[in-house]
Amino acid sequence: MMASVLSKLQFWKTSSHIRGLWKWLLALVCILVILLSILGMYWSNEPSQFDVVAEAKATAQARDDLDENKQLVVGYTTANTLHEMVDTLLNKPGGFISNDVMPPGIFMDNMPSWEFGVLVQTRDLARAMRKEFSRSQSQSTEDVNLKVAEPQFNFDNNSWALPSSESEYQRGNQEVLSYMDRLSGNSSQAPAKFYARADNLVDWLSDVSTRLGSLSQRLSASVVKVRENTDLAGNKSAQEASNNNNEEAYKYVKTPWGQIDNVFYEARGTSWALIHILKSVEVDFAPTLRDKNALVSLRQIIRELEATQESIWSPMILNGSGFGVLANHSLVMASYLSRANAALIDLRSLLEQG
Repeated sequence: MMASVLSKLQFWKTSSHIRGLWKWLLALVCILVILLSILGMYWSNEPSQFDVVAEAKATAQARDDLDENKQLVVGYTTANTLHEMVDTLLNKPGGFISNDVMPPGIFMDNMPSWEFGVLVQTRDLARAMRKEFSRSQSQSTEDVNLKVAEPQFNFDNNSWALPSSESEYQRGNQEVLSYMDRLSGNSSQAPAKFYARADNLVDWLSDVSTRLGSLSQRLSASVVKVRENTDLAGNKSAQEASNNNNEEAYKYVKTPWGQIDNVFYEARGTSWALIHILKSVEVDFAPTLRDKNALVSLRQIIRELEATQESIWSPMILNGSGFGVLANHSLVMASYLSRANAALIDLRSLLEQG
């Protein structure tokens, strides 16, 4: 009888000990979840805008790239803006999150979407600098630094090791710095070139226009809409390669519900990057823009894009139905991007005029 009582006491003691361990483990998990949530919210804060001219001068002073008159050479501000955008991606709170495989980064999707928007504009600018801005004509040679930098920025943004995305982008950024040194004459290598011409600027603006047009369409598709097939409008003999015979599937377009916030934050990142690039263009292409009386048009585009950076007071991206009770943040963003794109098309027209 005594042995049975002792056995029961031992069982309850062991059970109580196990329950205590489970309580401590549950409390530890809860604390860890709370800490990771707070860290995730901190990492989700979008970087502030920076002064493109002040940052360019700071970089030039640090690298002895200012001339005797303390003036930045043409193209230096644009090149430094490219460098600063990549540096922001790599060194903001949490660093580059898109390729994270550990919490909280692996559970975040808004900030990686923002990063992708910035990265796309970084890639487009790097390509334009390699293909257009640094070359005088189609038969001229490519810049030795930019032809290395541009492919680096096009490296997979989801690679976390062997090599990591960060290491490849950092290598591209170093090449941009070398290009800036050569541009200012602060290098033993051959001087770099930057040609601030209207035709060069028009080519890059054409790429920007297609990006904004695509984003505005994806944002507008947050609610179901019907579209007409205008793909071949203007040429009755034009043809397209398509195996999709389902006209109904083509007519009704909607961004998947789970992608709505991702598209929204990609647009926020794109706008953030374009604001800085266009402000740099205002500096480096100032004589060309004045000659075409296009400075005001450029500044209007910047104003429209700055409106996309207003604070979001809602805890989540709402997807109301157009004129419904709830707001639709995607439609508001699409409105700003469409207005910016319309002004950008007008700017291209001004620059193309003789």
